[in-house]
Amino acid sequence: MILKSDNKALHWEVLESEYLHHEPWLTVRKERLQLPNGTIASDYYVLEYANWVNIIAVTREKKFILVKQYRHGIGQVCYELCAGVCEKYDQSPLESAKRELMEETGYGNGRWSEFITLSPNASANTNLSYCFIAEDVEKINDQALEESEDLSVHLFSLEELKELLINGEIIQATMAAPLWKYMALHRLI
Repeated sequence: MILKSDNKALHWEVLESEYLHHEPWLTVRKERLQLPNGTIASDYYVLEYANWVNIIAVTREKKFILVKQYRHGIGQVCYELCAGVCEKYDQSPLESAKRELMEETGYGNGRWSEFITLSPNASANTNLSYCFIAEDVEKINDQALEESEDLSVHLFSLEELKELLINGEIIQATMAAPLWKYMALHRLI
């Protein structure tokens, strides 16, 4: 078993830090660091993001809910888990997850549990991605998309979801990793 370690002797010392860009969706910090071996890293960049959530949502009929949307960063249309940002007004990642599922898909209720917490990029990003499982969710409302959102909702059987994963059609790492873990824990692969 691998244990979490917080060995302070391995931490890097921040000698200087300045903000280069500060916006709600992208904040960039440039730091000058000293590593434990004495090496100085003069230009180290840190991206500050809010925490994220995503949801493995399963309906009462055992259908998995995915959304399909264009992702400009890679210039592709992708199947993804319902996901979003942990807003400051939400009390917890779970509250953010429930809100995102309702807004993006119109599904809600069900039984919720925290499943896995990941770092999208531990070397340069400050945020965590919390994944929840929502079982026995039901359609209770219409989508309430933000102006910048353009996505469609799709329901897949377990076999169809496995095929999407196997064929590399779910490529967002913070979504594929929890789905692969789900498959492994349920001995589905």
